[in-house]
Amino acid sequence: QTFGKKKSALAVAFCKKGKGSIKVNGFALNMLQPYHIRDKLLEPFLLLDTTDKLNIDARIFVKGGGLISRIYAIRQALAKSILLYHLKYTSVNKLLAIKLRYLEYDDKLIFVKNQYNEPKKFGGRGARSRFQKSYR
Repeated sequence: QTFGKKKSALAVAFCKKGKGSIKVNGFALNMLQPYHIRDKLLEPFLLLDTTDKLNIDARIFVKGGGLISRIYAIRQALAKSILLYHLKYTSVNKLLAIKLRYLEYDDKLIFVKNQYNEPKKFGGRGARSRFQKSYR
């Protein structure tokens, strides 16, 4: 059981030996809309060898956040759970190889980087910008 976070989205993933099915909140992966998002979700699996993909079942539960932050949280939780699966069921050398592959591709697959929108303050249009000063 591992978790992934992006802004306010939180995903929890479970990986076990199985037939290769992936379910998000109880729904199969092919039910997810929009379709182009699925490629982003499958990145942790696409970086694996073909023999490693076949025998992993994944169940993912996600809540909070918007669509894109949910996708990134799911992706991170899935990558971490695949690493833990290989730690438990395969050799450490394979685990290190997968971890290096993930880090070369994108370090957000493993590490949580909290990035929030800075709140707006008074005296300007945004968080840092200020209204122009005038003496007349």
